[in-house]
Amino acid sequence: MTDLWYSEYHTDDVRFSIKVTKQLCSEQTPFQKIDFFESETFGTFFTIDGLMMVTQKDEFAYHDMITHVPFAVHPAVKRVLIIGGGDGGTAREVCRYPGVKHIDLVDIDERVVRLCQQYLPQTAAVLDKDPRVHMHFEDGLQFVGRAQEGEYDLVLVDSTDPVGPGEGLFTNTFYQNCYHALADDGILINQHESPYYPAYAHEMLRAHSKIKNTFPIARVYQFYIPTYPSGHWLFGFASKKYDPIVDFQPDRWNALGLKTKYYNTDLHTAAFALPSYVREMLEHGE
Repeated sequence: MTDLWYSEYHTDDVRFSIKVTKQLCSEQTPFQKIDFFESETFGTFFTIDGLMMVTQKDEFAYHDMITHVPFAVHPAVKRVLIIGGGDGGTAREVCRYPGVKHIDLVDIDERVVRLCQQYLPQTAAVLDKDPRVHMHFEDGLQFVGRAQEGEYDLVLVDSTDPVGPGEGLFTNTFYQNCYHALADDGILINQHESPYYPAYAHEMLRAHSKIKNTFPIARVYQFYIPTYPSGHWLFGFASKKYDPIVDFQPDRWNALGLKTKYYNTDLHTAAFALPSYVREMLEHGE
């Protein structure tokens, strides 16, 4: 019997592969192709248009770092907007904060949510169980464009790469609409690509330049996730008021007693200490 392998090309001559024990689902939607697989090492994982999205084994790294960093800085997040995030992992982490009153989750493709609820309940179970979560199946760019001024305390852009349905979430218009939708002390976190391979670094720099031109505070922080290209991945932190280091409140966050697998308050400040080559790219745009 021939082995089945999932492979993703990170560059033309570099690829990442996982041996698949079973293919659970393959579906072409009006927006993208969604596949779910099982593997021994990474458990259930799913891809969109052949690109890795989430695995059972390492999803905690991504969802911890997109969520807990801003919550450890902003003292009173009540209204949250999640753009993308159809796997539910980001919403799961946001729902752990009792002070949050309302969560809007906007994903263009309902099938991502429904298939994750079926095959990846580890991340998606909260979506139908917490009444604070309100799901909207439409284009995130259009949704945030209709938001009222100052409607949200926190916007989390949990997007795919800037191709296909995710392309509009890396534009000047989108970031300007996010600025409008955020309160005077609001924070934007965006999936910021990787600095390592040139094609990803190019998109990272494009996004950073646009955010820096929109928000008075724009920083970048890093985390490590084995199944994403190079394993070295970034988030962008943008705010109208709060600096992620100066306004960081570790004692307040620790008092919440949240158990996490990746994020902790010692790591928080360190995550903004970037390698020299990344700092130089961000400073010079090269």
